[in-house]
Amino acid sequence: MGNTESVVVQKRLARFRPEERPVVEGVFGRLQGGGGLSGASEKTPPGKSLTLELLRASMCSLAPDSMIGRLHRCMCSIDPGPTAAPAASGKTGGVSAAASGVGREQLVIFLADALRGTAEERAPLVMAMSRSGAQAATVVTREQVVEFLQDLISAVVQILVHRGRLQGWKPERMGDCSTGVKLLAEQMCSELKPGDEGCCDTSCLEDWIFRVPHVSLYLEMLVAEGLNVSLSGRPAPTLLPPCRETPWTELRCLLHLPTLMFLAPQLPDGCGAPWRLVFSTQLHGESFSRMVSGLTKRGPTLLLVKDSQGNVFGGFASHSWEVKPQFQGDSRCFLFTMSPRLRVYTATGYNQHFMYLNQNQQTMPNGLGMGGQHGYFGLWLDSDFGRGHSRARPRCTTYGSPQLSGEEEFTLDSVEVWAVGKPPEPEEGEDVEGRKKKSVLDADPEVQAMMEMTGKTLHSQGLREPEEDQDQ
Repeated sequence: MGNTESVVVQKRLARFRPEERPVVEGVFGRLQGGGGLSGASEKTPPGKSLTLELLRASMCSLAPDSMIGRLHRCMCSIDPGPTAAPAASGKTGGVSAAASGVGREQLVIFLADALRGTAEERAPLVMAMSRSGAQAATVVTREQVVEFLQDLISAVVQILVHRGRLQGWKPERMGDCSTGVKLLAEQMCSELKPGDEGCCDTSCLEDWIFRVPHVSLYLEMLVAEGLNVSLSGRPAPTLLPPCRETPWTELRCLLHLPTLMFLAPQLPDGCGAPWRLVFSTQLHGESFSRMVSGLTKRGPTLLLVKDSQGNVFGGFASHSWEVKPQFQGDSRCFLFTMSPRLRVYTATGYNQHFMYLNQNQQTMPNGLGMGGQHGYFGLWLDSDFGRGHSRARPRCTTYGSPQLSGEEEFTLDSVEVWAVGKPPEPEEGEDVEGRKKKSVLDADPEVQAMMEMTGKTLHSQGLREPEEDQDQ
């Protein structure tokens, strides 16, 4: 078979390990319904091609129909070289290529570039998948790339759901996924730098793919999962953090799956512990004190705020919050917006006003703040729960963020706090929730009674301070 293959195909196959090559070569026969791993041309009758209907039959449960159409048009646009069979050598991107279907060598080249290609080799694939219909243009618009991304992200979410890789998250109890898809696609495309006329050529797409690695990650996942190409040493990526201890039946989460796919990788190393919901106005009411108890002694946390105008934003705290009249935190903290745009704003280095949490003070502001300064925080929630501000004129000095909320002074709609890292070890005399441990005599009155009956003196009685009510 090697003597009949084009030089292009032989070079593409060389990217795979010897044990992987039969898997790659066998995809065409399997999609044709032949099964097995062998991709030898003698087992594929001359003139046979991979039609759009065959591709749909293989991928219908794992990708929207529009994305399957994009993949097929992209495969048809590939020039496999001069030795290819007539069925596989249609015009690049033209109607005739799509009509004749995809040849085996075209499919092999596509798999090699999609799964093991460089940004330079993946750029023509993205170009072909972003075009409209059988168009053979050499440039695409930013809007066309956004539409391609929406299809690609939708396919990745569909794969996560279909393959059961949700890691404890419940999409039906989260924000509308289609909204999250649009937000993530727009965010990824914000890194795209079109030319003077607002169009993108392959060099523009190459630069973008190189700087936004999730384009390649999502494309690899779609191709590997959608076409069932299992390569050695390439486990499926884990795009969602694990979620534990969340009362989903009572919750309507502010997060969407796609925005979660974006926010999770922004967290620093060491925040790989399961996410745990520690406060929600839906579950715990509108109480600043209750929110503070959910924030403190929890390790790193993610704060989500929705204002009365529908804007969703928040901040990441790199370690446990402490109630004190001084700033705290470090440069790993950041602010973000989730709606109407998905953005992250990291520390500028201008000052160290990363986190502030204070309560019941007469001389200092009482509330929660991130970035800026007293009275002009990038994000502020007043201890008089229900009000806040985001004052950035023109930008927050600490994080470089603009105004996060719809109005500078905003009214809260809902708040969520997620613990996203390993909680700190409890101090001596505290339980895992950071509460003071009760004396064995207080915890078990029968032990106290037995000691009194036997004449034992309770030396600590009267010396210990009375236990505070931990449930207030």
